[in-house]
Amino acid sequence: MVQNSATTPVNSSPTLSRRFSVAPMMDWTDRHCRYFLRLLSKHTLLYTEMVTTGALLNGDHERFLRYHQSEHPLALQLGGSTPGDLAACARMAQEHGYDEVNLNVGCPSDRVQNNMIGACLMGHPELVADCVKAMRDAVSIPVTVKHRIGINGRDSYAELCDFVGQVHEAGCTSFTVHARIAILEGLSPKENRDIPPLRYDVAAQLKADFPQLEVILNGGIKTLEACHEHLQTFDGVMLGREAYHNPYLLAQVDQQLFGSDAPVISRAEALAQLRPYIAEHLASGGAMHHITRHVLGLGTGFPGARKFRQLLSVDIHKTQDPLGLLDQAGQLLEGR
Repeated sequence: MVQNSATTPVNSSPTLSRRFSVAPMMDWTDRHCRYFLRLLSKHTLLYTEMVTTGALLNGDHERFLRYHQSEHPLALQLGGSTPGDLAACARMAQEHGYDEVNLNVGCPSDRVQNNMIGACLMGHPELVADCVKAMRDAVSIPVTVKHRIGINGRDSYAELCDFVGQVHEAGCTSFTVHARIAILEGLSPKENRDIPPLRYDVAAQLKADFPQLEVILNGGIKTLEACHEHLQTFDGVMLGREAYHNPYLLAQVDQQLFGSDAPVISRAEALAQLRPYIAEHLASGGAMHHITRHVLGLGTGFPGARKFRQLLSVDIHKTQDPLGLLDQAGQLLEGR
């Protein structure tokens, strides 16, 4: 069932916890990706791609807000800087049953900067505080912020504390910290994910100086061992690219980080459970690669992995029998 009604649905999923989450990633964490990731972990908090307030208020908001009920716990990330618009979009999120609404104060791309969206807002803490207050006044679900540790020209620790302090005073109690500054001129968004050095020590100092706040660490985390280590300091960890390129990492999250005693799903079982969803998508006129592009990362680290990826990334565009090809790919995962 796809959730797109204007009423808040009954949510029987695990309660929202930010102990482990997958980051909002443009062009990656769409509803098909999230459905797949949920098969691997029931407790991971999932985020949408960033959706701008303009897209929701002036476009087909049902298309942007659509999701499958199984995706809970699920947060909507918004991009915007007009308090009234963000409040209206937060209300949409609540009406559609999202568990959290998150404000993007970390995206460094030129396109969003020109619209006063993303990391450039770190230079305007008063405005971010006004946005958070407007959103919190509009909804009862949590309002959170994802941000950098600074931007070029405003990257001192004192300025970071000023930002967090003002936004906290507006009522925000949960901050997801990408532990890099953002360089707003001269670096692409991709370069901004690699070139500015990671400063976990700055994020840790923030948690020490604001012990009453929930501080989630994001940036450069690649293993569950690293998650365990960071959880000694932080309230949660958020994985981005590693969770996407190596999604099977999520299969052990519930057991290792949430104390679940459920059996670990195999790669083959995950693909088999995804098959009915793919068949439904095909029946509605969709293409299989809309979904299977997100599962290519299952094909890593075993004999036949390259063939698995080739089937679902190259051969998929040639076949007249997409489900048959999916089953062929699934055979390569048997026992894995």
